[in-house]
Amino acid sequence: MHRATGQRRLSFPGLVAATFFIVSGGPYGLEEVIAGRGYSGAVWLLALLPFVWSLPVALCVGELAAALPATGGYYVWVRRALGPFWGLQAAWVFLSFTIVDLAIYPAMFVAYLSQIWPRLGGLEVGSLGWGLALAMIGTGAALNLLGIRAVGRGSEAVGVLVLAPFVVMVGLAAIALPSGGAASLAAALAQPPPADASGFAAAMLIAMWNYMGWDNTSTFAAEVDEPHRNYPRAMLAGVVVVSASYLLPVLAAASTGMPAGPWTTGSWVDAAGRLGGRWLAATAVAGGAATVVAMFVAILLYWSRLPVALAEDGWMPASIGRRSRRTGAPTVSIVLGALACAAVVGLGLRRLVEIDVLLYGAGLALELASLVALRVREPELRRPYRVPGGLPGVVAVAALPLALLVFAAWRGRDEPGALGLSAAGLAALVAAVGPVWYLARVRAVRASRA
Repeated sequence: MHRATGQRRLSFPGLVAATFFIVSGGPYGLEEVIAGRGYSGAVWLLALLPFVWSLPVALCVGELAAALPATGGYYVWVRRALGPFWGLQAAWVFLSFTIVDLAIYPAMFVAYLSQIWPRLGGLEVGSLGWGLALAMIGTGAALNLLGIRAVGRGSEAVGVLVLAPFVVMVGLAAIALPSGGAASLAAALAQPPPADASGFAAAMLIAMWNYMGWDNTSTFAAEVDEPHRNYPRAMLAGVVVVSASYLLPVLAAASTGMPAGPWTTGSWVDAAGRLGGRWLAATAVAGGAATVVAMFVAILLYWSRLPVALAEDGWMPASIGRRSRRTGAPTVSIVLGALACAAVVGLGLRRLVEIDVLLYGAGLALELASLVALRVREPELRRPYRVPGGLPGVVAVAALPLALLVFAAWRGRDEPGALGLSAAGLAALVAAVGPVWYLARVRAVRASRA
């Protein structure tokens, strides 16, 4: 089992904060859900998904991370339950989609700061916005090099900054309910969602994207204090915090009378301004910039641990697994992730959320299959936390997100991707690299032994 060697470990509050930013980072990113489904449709989606998507995955992570707290997380689980071939496939789909995820956040960082500094422009190579995005990537890598405890403490502090404007928004909206806010809220929720089928598919995939990532916290389980105790607690606490951080601000925005159709990236600034004036709008801009930095840092944290596990098993060069003696951080892997992100940051990848969800779904399906397989094959494995209900309970927990993934893939089968392929087609093309990698490595090992 892959154990961390560093002395600095992540506490329970730090794990909750890191989980929050790996999964969510607040309601920033929900704008297209509101625009695509209206306030009523967005509320229904955001209220339903925690039960059929987030909670089942969180329960799965709680059991597996408590039983097998190892660097590499889901890669280790799938390899143990289903064998090395499927373990590598899980690692590959998570490695590939996360690089796209990482590149989204510098672009969002520039987009939010452009609300108050229009000179930043876009992300064209050589532009001011492009330079700022690269600076953000470098800062995120530097914070990760300080070690996991620094990331956890930073996430706790930034979490307060990110949620503060939305707490104020919700409070102001509640105060305004008797004087017209309630009527505006009722009118907004009474509007039926648009009937556009493609809009529904896109909104659902984006909502799923905003609720996914619980299992990504598993890659650094070997660096967490008392993982057998803290992971189940952190997963359940995270589901509550993330769900509330989505639903309450959407309801507050609906109470302002702001139309749902024109919502786009940065519209939370307008909603904050309607409720609290320019000062609250400014804090929403600051929160938007802070949350994308914190999410980048947290996602680079979990991504960098996966190459370490692969290097220890011989799938990658051993140098990638090298850690700092002082902080325990995997220095080579962190720098590699930052460079990969910098290489694609200007390519306009924000339209690839659908591909992210589908690739993530392929890896999640392997995790859920591993949860069931380990219950059958290793019933005596020490499990400090168990999904309740025995084997039928485990099967039911696994079936809910899998059914949602199949439905989302079918509804989004014609969503545009790139290279002339649909999102599903491009996701399948990327996933197909995994078996090629496995066969090439097996052939190389056999040749070296001949």
